[in-house]
Amino acid sequence: MELAHKLDCYGRPAWIALVVISFIVWWPLGLAILAYTIWSGRMCFGRKSGFRRWRENGEDAVRSAFTRWSEAMPSSGNSAFDEYRQDTLRRLEDEQKEFRSFLERLRQAKDKAEFDQFMAERRERPAGPAPEPPPAN
Repeated sequence: MELAHKLDCYGRPAWIALVVISFIVWWPLGLAILAYTIWSGRMCFGRKSGFRRWRENGEDAVRSAFTRWSEAMPSSGNSAFDEYRQDTLRRLEDEQKEFRSFLERLRQAKDKAEFDQFMAERRERPAGPAPEPPPAN
């Protein structure tokens, strides 16, 4: 799976190139790789692909993506820069967590406001039967 991890770092064009090359080399291999890329969602044909899959899987998927990316990057040889890069990635992960919690609180507040408005409108309606519409000619 090391190859899949490296190709994920390069993105969808790398997967497309692998499929094309494998079809040229031996068509059953190309067919197998194409089926794998579609099944795994790497070609973005599925319902849960890309950002939607990350959003549904939650922070763990995003955190693992950041971690994979940072681990895939070789050391620059400059320990100060490597430390700065790790701190920056940690800060970005924390900011993302805060933003997600803000969005969740915002959604809850909006839902509560809509529900409160619905309940207020319902209380204001007369208790009697609803008036019948006039007959159509």
